[in-house]
Amino acid sequence: MNQPSPTIDVQEAIKTTHAAVAEKQLSESAFTNLQRWLTEPQYASYLPSLLRLIEAEDFGTLDTYFWEVIPFGTGGRRGLMSDLGSATINERTIAESAHGLAAYFKNYSGSDTGNAAIAHDSRINSERFARIAASVIAAHGLTVHFFKTPRSTPELSFAVRHLSCDVGAMITASHNPPSDNGFKAYWSTGAQVLPPHDQGIIDEVYQATKIPIIDFDQAVEQGLIKIIDEDVASEYRNAVISHSHSTSRDLQGLFTPLHGVGETSVFQVLQQAGFEKITRFESQCEQNGNFPNVPDQLPNPERTEVYQPAIELAGQIDSEIILASDPDADRLGVCAKNNAGEFIHLTGNQIGALLADYILRKRQEKQTLTPEHFVVETIVTTPLIAAITRKANVRIINNLLVGFKYIAQTMDEEGPEGFVFGTEESLGYLAGEYCRDKDAAIAALWVCELLAELKSKSKTLFDRLDELYIEHGYHLEGQVSKTCKGSEGNQQIKELMKAFRQTPPQKLGNLTFTRVRDYQNLEIRSLPENTPSETFSKPEGNVLMFEAKGEGLPLTVQLGVRPSGTEPKIKFYYFAQVEVSDPDQLAKTKSEALSTIESFKEALMGWIDKTLETS
Repeated sequence: MNQPSPTIDVQEAIKTTHAAVAEKQLSESAFTNLQRWLTEPQYASYLPSLLRLIEAEDFGTLDTYFWEVIPFGTGGRRGLMSDLGSATINERTIAESAHGLAAYFKNYSGSDTGNAAIAHDSRINSERFARIAASVIAAHGLTVHFFKTPRSTPELSFAVRHLSCDVGAMITASHNPPSDNGFKAYWSTGAQVLPPHDQGIIDEVYQATKIPIIDFDQAVEQGLIKIIDEDVASEYRNAVISHSHSTSRDLQGLFTPLHGVGETSVFQVLQQAGFEKITRFESQCEQNGNFPNVPDQLPNPERTEVYQPAIELAGQIDSEIILASDPDADRLGVCAKNNAGEFIHLTGNQIGALLADYILRKRQEKQTLTPEHFVVETIVTTPLIAAITRKANVRIINNLLVGFKYIAQTMDEEGPEGFVFGTEESLGYLAGEYCRDKDAAIAALWVCELLAELKSKSKTLFDRLDELYIEHGYHLEGQVSKTCKGSEGNQQIKELMKAFRQTPPQKLGNLTFTRVRDYQNLEIRSLPENTPSETFSKPEGNVLMFEAKGEGLPLTVQLGVRPSGTEPKIKFYYFAQVEVSDPDQLAKTKSEALSTIESFKEALMGWIDKTLETS
């Protein structure tokens, strides 16, 4: 059905949107970006749609579509899909992203030729966007290696390295809702782009006018786009399986890809490795970007709700574990049975600690560890991993900003031959040298091997966790967040970061704050005075890490505060630690620590709401 032609012209549209800014119906940033789309020739095809929105005075939609130029965050460019807009994922912003990557590479390298790898997951529009990206990059003169079928993000990272590519791109929005998609850019190492490359690409994106593009099928015929698929994927699976450290395979379980691509990587790796009694949870296996059988259509394996459908079946078939990968299969979630036969969700921190302990013990048994080997984690990942690593007489590198690209960077800077394990609390894990991004497949392989070994000793994952707590102290971690969408939400996040930085809370629940490490200002401040006491040099980022002490229980707590780099959220990470002198007191210690943290979280969210009300 044809839409009616707009009755206003460009000048009237600019006047209308300028008035909307004055009346606070439209943000200034949206007005600035809108002007470009209204007046610059590369956006001419979008003009009728834009004028209709302006004529209808649909300023809410316009603000959502234009309040920013999507930046490269911790996971690339990611956001709401729409037909147009600088702040959304659409044909133009995908083409700009691909153009920016290719143009920046050519300028940086001084070469007009090169190689690129491109993959996509099973989200809505992922294949279409991947074909656009391939067509743009091929038009720039690079040979594109294009995965024919939906694949996982770590497979793309592997392909960049395996095929000696200069750059790569993955079309995915990870665990976001069905409305979203995104573009992850990769460099020749197989890692996501880091400074200064990320800013260089964005600069090229912003300067883009007419973008070169070639017909996809024509480019395939000419050999500019080369189709790859199982030939590379099988090599990837072999690389993952080469990191097996056990022959124990007696394990009954369920795997769900949450309607994503995990069956092609995680499940096939487990089957090939010999875990024949790990079966698929069929109702969530269809590749479907609407995620129809996932609760709330939110395919995030960090959410306990996503496991509920599988738990019902797992109980009927006597499964011992449920594994879930997110839609692009770079993250793995775990639900496992405890001694009471109940399925309990493990946090990313708990899984990371168990896997670090597993690989360090295995490497110690094989005498392949030296004090020069290293484990890597981000600043918002559990301190338990650092304690386990130090006990194994191995280096811990734990001062990294959030984003697996920083773990990949550290691998190469420190020497990949010394890399043992890398992890972040949001279900990201990696070992080996085969790729440079987190991988649900290696995590699934090791979790299953560990549990199969524990099962042979009549133990559960939770028994092993308790043993680690007794040895290193009880650790309780978690995360809460506040969603703040659009330009108004972005301003709220800025206000909250400002309040935490300038006028932080002195006490929340039974916890009193004693100092804060400010990674933006690179200083440590004493509280409640909030005066600088020390400085440090790195890492630099918009993160705050508070330290607090509890009353009564000898509890130490850290609170991390940061804006998300991939979602419209501000995130709060808490880390509680208390020594356990008597194993018989562990249950009581857990209960008391949980009570303290629950009171703290309630007070924290109350302080946040009050701060936003008065800002």
